Amino acid sequence: MAEEVSRREFLNRLGVSVTSAAALGASAGFVPSLSEVRAAEPPKGQIPTKPFKLGHMTFFTGFGAVFGEQSYKGHLLAAEEINAQGGLLGKRKIETIKADEAAGTDANVKEFRRMKLSEQIDMFSGITSSANTPAIGPVAEELKVLTLFTDGCTDFLFDKAIPNPKYVFRVTNIQSADGVMAAVATALTWPEVRKIAHIHPDYAYGRNAYDHFNVALKKLLPGVQIVSEAWSKLPTADFTPHITKTIGAKPDLLFSALWGSDYLAFYKQALRYDLFKQMKFTATIAFGVSPHAIPKDHPEGVIAGVHANYYFTYPTGNRWPENTSFVKKFHDRWNEYPNTMAEGAYTGMHMARIAVERANRLVGGWPDDEAIIAMLEGLFMPSPAGYIYIRPDNHQAYKDGITGFSLNSPEYPFQVLDPKRIISVPIRSITAPPGWKKADPTSAYTWINETWPTVSG
Repeated sequence: MAEEVSRREFLNRLGVSVTSAAALGASAGFVPSLSEVRAAEPPKGQIPTKPFKLGHMTFFTGFGAVFGEQSYKGHLLAAEEINAQGGLLGKRKIETIKADEAAGTDANVKEFRRMKLSEQIDMFSGITSSANTPAIGPVAEELKVLTLFTDGCTDFLFDKAIPNPKYVFRVTNIQSADGVMAAVATALTWPEVRKIAHIHPDYAYGRNAYDHFNVALKKLLPGVQIVSEAWSKLPTADFTPHITKTIGAKPDLLFSALWGSDYLAFYKQALRYDLFKQMKFTATIAFGVSPHAIPKDHPEGVIAGVHANYYFTYPTGNRWPENTSFVKKFHDRWNEYPNTMAEGAYTGMHMARIAVERANRLVGGWPDDEAIIAMLEGLFMPSPAGYIYIRPDNHQAYKDGITGFSLNSPEYPFQVLDPKRIISVPIRSITAPPGWKKADPTSAYTWINETWPTVSG
């Protein structure tokens, strides 16, 4: 794809669609709910009744709780469903040991070690922050702990920290997809923008979003220029200096990767300065928080990303029963709607169950980690977010990327993504393929930079 092409042609090549839920649900009637997917026959061999101990870490306090706390709720919902059937293979009840990710990276690594060496966990899941997976991942490999990260989606984990993983898998889309989806949505929606401002958290996630948005947008909108950058500490309470600096630069569009309570503080303060009346706005993960956390004073019509992963209103109706069922069960259990973290943790727990069941059918008895890993590699299954696939070469799960537009709907007491304007892109179109070179800053970056065409006009 080295040649120049028109913007419309290239977006068509990427497979960009706006609320194409009908295609997603074409075979929905043949897709059972995850909680209903069970082995066709009783488990083979002797199964121990000893509880299956699982460590789950996410933000329960601090700035990340509004984003990450739902991870535990999604995990617990899946564990309860499995335990209601007698546990894994009908025998081993899941016992969850939780920990607060707000303790910080060093403390989280120590807690991970404690969970394995003292609590003797059988598996680990969770993690929200991109600062934590590259720190915990190598320790998981060292201690041989079967690990399903349900977020902490930095490309660095499998590009650099553990380029040849054995015990570590990740359920959520890779982080570079966030920035690329934001660029695709921006080019599709506002092709006239040329002057870009940035406000990001100054750590791995913010830097990654900045890099991938820029490399993709320069291909899609030739001639764009960066007129302002602002980098905030994590967490930050006062965004006033960043807001006034951005307004002073007079950009056409502001792009941001702020998340959690930092994003909520930012947008509230930006409203006081009429920032959203003076420029377009695109965010990678503004609506990644618990859905009820976004009040109706939030600006409408902005691109308010959801980690390129999942949003509870998509698709609408009953076109994807997997999501309809999940949202109802989650709301019945917790009296709130699920976010991307809840879906990832729920799906991850059922991925583990399915791998255990398949391994049992293959080897009999309780399968060892080697057999479970073999079943996780290449696993393809339906989830509330659509079909999900774990690539065997890097243990990274992939599902189509989505983002959307903020809307005040009479159906909800909080703001939601407009279900009629969800932008979706096949994940293969925005992710480096198997075998692509590992390079700085990421494989996805070099793949886009070297293979995407420059849009003409």
